[in-house]
Amino acid sequence: MSRQRYYLSVDNLAAAKGREPSLAFEGIGPAALAAALTEAMRSDTLFERWKALQAEPDDVDPSLGVTDPSAQATGKETGRSEIELVTTLPMSIVRQRLTWLIGSSWQMRDIKAA
Repeated sequence: MSRQRYYLSVDNLAAAKGREPSLAFEGIGPAALAAALTEAMRSDTLFERWKALQAEPDDVDPSLGVTDPSAQATGKETGRSEIELVTTLPMSIVRQRLTWLIGSSWQMRDIKAA
């Protein structure tokens, strides 16, 4: 799988929360979100917590827990929170994990080959 560079933004990070409190991002600032996103891509911990909340955890497709040990996110504030994520994971997985962390409060600005 090829590495992609995802450029994301969050207009109001303080209000950006996933619907499930036990999965939602609780940090402050874009650097903390970048760290949480890096961890969510590198490790299956967030996936396993989500899976445990499902009615039939054993029926969850294990491919949804795929990880990228070399994923890296960075964040900065520019009037809004800007996140750059480099990973081999597909957009469907990136979207899933971002939604768990911060709900629908993010926008995809661009995607480029890394």
